[in-house]
Amino acid sequence: MANKVVIGAQWGDEGKAKITDLLAQDADLIIRYQGGCNAGHTVVANGKTFKFHLIPSGILYKGKTCLIGNGTVVLPEYFEQEIEGLKKENIDLSGLKVSPLATITMPWHTEVDGYSEDKAQKGKIGTTKKGIGPTYTDKMARIALKIGDLYSKEALEEKLDVILPLKNKQLEKVYGLKTYSKEEVLALCEKYAKIFEPYVCFEWQELLQKFKKEGKKVLFEGAQGVMLDVDFGTYPFVTSSNPIGGGACTGSGYGPKMIDEVIGVAKAYVTRVGEGPFVTELTDEIGDTIREVGHEFGVTTGRPRRCGWFDAVTMKYACLVGGLTSIALTKIDVFDKFDEIKVCTAYKDKRSGKIYNSYPTDVYIHKYLEPVYETHSGWGQDITGIRKYEDLPENARKYLERLEEILDTPISIVSVGPDREQTIFKG
Repeated sequence: MANKVVIGAQWGDEGKAKITDLLAQDADLIIRYQGGCNAGHTVVANGKTFKFHLIPSGILYKGKTCLIGNGTVVLPEYFEQEIEGLKKENIDLSGLKVSPLATITMPWHTEVDGYSEDKAQKGKIGTTKKGIGPTYTDKMARIALKIGDLYSKEALEEKLDVILPLKNKQLEKVYGLKTYSKEEVLALCEKYAKIFEPYVCFEWQELLQKFKKEGKKVLFEGAQGVMLDVDFGTYPFVTSSNPIGGGACTGSGYGPKMIDEVIGVAKAYVTRVGEGPFVTELTDEIGDTIREVGHEFGVTTGRPRRCGWFDAVTMKYACLVGGLTSIALTKIDVFDKFDEIKVCTAYKDKRSGKIYNSYPTDVYIHKYLEPVYETHSGWGQDITGIRKYEDLPENARKYLERLEEILDTPISIVSVGPDREQTIFKG
């Protein structure tokens, strides 16, 4: 197996965890390289459903090394909760490691996130209120705490002497929230140090060098999706990190030469959670049907997802900026009983009639855009038991081959159900 990156190619929730779980079987090292507990990755294995938020999906395989990389932000209480849940299922955690360079989400980050979202009138983003954005903001402002800081009292105190006066002034004067004493934060950090102690990997450089030197197989696991990328997504309705393939380098410690393939996971339709433009969104009975059949409710928030037809305009864009070498298409089985399936191949501006074949990055015009569709015939049969591409109904193959043609990118994996076994590896 080559070194592979698995990323979301839409607005997240595409089924990345299942694909990561499958590919992790042949990997030696799995690295989660960005995002935080705002991610919700569901894996169905051996009749059990596991929901991951921070820990790499490959943890279900014994003998694998799973690293939470430097590009992630970690909410300690959520990390502890996830650890305890895996222990109850007797999952081996001996291979789990956390980079000391990962950034800690502190209580004030979640408080500010919740306040900002609740008070927003215009421009509400639709965050998970897990403190992700405020944590990344402090990271870029160079006033964040790293996990490694927890194990040096001198360094921690020096940092807090700089951070707390700034943060408390902001909390009090801007948000009207409670402030924190140095003693209070030091006590909190002592608690956090104990949570991370069994897993923090100060020898991460040696670890990465060893895997590289020995030619071990590395799998990079992304969260969210290309259209939520802070640079390339539907800004400002995005996450605060880089879920694109390139983010695997800045968030892991490995350079681009360590990457051989980038697999973009996409649903056979599109969903998104939260606010922001969505040209192919269906607010009718068809959208409701997709939501119910596809069980489209957020793993992290429980919110019903917005649903729409497959958008080839955004997907072509994702193939480019995400660096995709192939696509893993999931949930095609949701269409088993559909008579017709639509694919958006262009956008039309309702004001001028202008046709957009490429994705317009000015999201403020998206409210004036409507999808241009082509229609495909359904296949009218249950495909969840099919394991070979050639055994798929003719119309299902035609649909997949048309997507490959439009996107100029091969589909390498087809998922026909939530279980590991319900997967077709195509060519």
